[in-house]
Amino acid sequence: MGEKFPTPTLLIVIFFILSRLISTIGYSLRDDPESIRLASSDYGHILRENPAAVLYPTSIDEISSLIKFSNLISTPFSIAARGHGHSTMGQAMAPNGVVVDMMSLKNHHPSHASGIVVNTFNLSVNNNNYYADVGGGQLWIDVLHATLEHGLAPVAWTDYLYLTVGGTLSNAGISGSAFRFGPQISNVYEMDVVTGQGDFVTCSPQNNSDLFFGVLGGLGQFGIITRARIALEPAPKRVKWVRMLYNDFSAYARDQERLISVNGRKQSNALDYLEGSLLINQGSPNNWRSSFFPQSTYSRIISLVTKHGIIYSLEVAKYYDQHTETTVDKELELLLKGLSFLPGFVFEKDVAYVEFLNRVKSGEEKLQSQGQWDVPHPWLNLFVPKSRISDFDAGVLKGILLKRNITTAPVLLYPMNRTKWDDRMSAVVPEEEVFYTVGFLHSSGFDEWEALEEQNKEILKFCAGVGIEIKQYLPYYKTQQGWMNHFGSKWKTFQKRKALFDPKKILSPGQRIFNK
Repeated sequence: MGEKFPTPTLLIVIFFILSRLISTIGYSLRDDPESIRLASSDYGHILRENPAAVLYPTSIDEISSLIKFSNLISTPFSIAARGHGHSTMGQAMAPNGVVVDMMSLKNHHPSHASGIVVNTFNLSVNNNNYYADVGGGQLWIDVLHATLEHGLAPVAWTDYLYLTVGGTLSNAGISGSAFRFGPQISNVYEMDVVTGQGDFVTCSPQNNSDLFFGVLGGLGQFGIITRARIALEPAPKRVKWVRMLYNDFSAYARDQERLISVNGRKQSNALDYLEGSLLINQGSPNNWRSSFFPQSTYSRIISLVTKHGIIYSLEVAKYYDQHTETTVDKELELLLKGLSFLPGFVFEKDVAYVEFLNRVKSGEEKLQSQGQWDVPHPWLNLFVPKSRISDFDAGVLKGILLKRNITTAPVLLYPMNRTKWDDRMSAVVPEEEVFYTVGFLHSSGFDEWEALEEQNKEILKFCAGVGIEIKQYLPYYKTQQGWMNHFGSKWKTFQKRKALFDPKKILSPGQRIFNK
């Protein structure tokens, strides 16, 4: 892993600038070794970039002042907002610049100009529409617990809840609920944003809409989210959670696509969650991400995997409360009737709602206890058009994965509906109405991640070679041409918004979109 250091001359210039800045915004700007170390890496543990300093803001004004100061000087320094640092390829880093630790705002209570408290939870009801105003540095797990106190919960989730609101909204925020409720960016009513010029702007689909739609899925390029007004709904109490196994990919894909076709937000007979994953020859059928299968079934499942090479797991959930507990089983039975899963390989759990949403946490704790959490994570997340998903299965899953035989991590594969995404936003998905998300969630030793990264490159090369028009989720490209290809028809709009809201290209240099 390469580590880059600024030249001595540049260090002198940077710290001269920062010494002036300290007198302007106070002593929440730090350059001690521990602060630098923590901000120089991320969950990926592949890239390492040292900032010159880290801002631990106690108010939004400090963030604004920092950005305005950078704009004023002849050679602006770069600035990156960092939430929980869960990026994998340095997206929240600012080489030789300043990293803003957004989670520092969790312990302070600055107010929005209109009087709305932005770093506690201000829950409101308006014409029967529930929403919460939450700080951009808040973790989703904290949002969950705070809203549950009022009998409510956010509509859209990610699988892992220890991520910040601003972080997931800057990408998209997806999980098994996206087929029905859309990504998290489709469930935001309003935001407060500090732009790349240091301006504090409240934006919504009706007001300052170009900023609103640009920031959602905008990879941090146009502004820093300090408050988001997110959609809520009455919270269920429990979850019927079912997994079914398949050895035939066509049947597996057909059943998934049938289930997500029932996707109206108000449809009581729709599923609340659908995800799929692979079981490969990797020992226990359960992995760090989720423990589901009873140990008594391990030998039967392992025999299936050994025989077929890959087994496909379909995972669905239906929420219920005291009003629907007498009907949930019948509704689930009707939804699953006629599916083509393997007889004898259907498994069910009944769990509390919070336990279901926070299901990945136990896996994290397990890996941490084994020293396998703070290791390299050469992840690859893709969106694949429905029309080519069979080709992807044959060439990548049954081809590259089985041939290399080095994947021991979770591999997710499940469909979404494009109509649940708003094309005005910066996030990019395939053009087809149904597309699949495929996630290769690798973990490795510090001396082994290169082999997995080579596999990722082979997957991308294969898709390009056979004309599968994939889009990367949590994208990473080394060239601007790569980014231009990624955004496609949205590139000109993306450029225009950058020139409008961050003309000096100060924000989010770690994305490497506009770097010289």
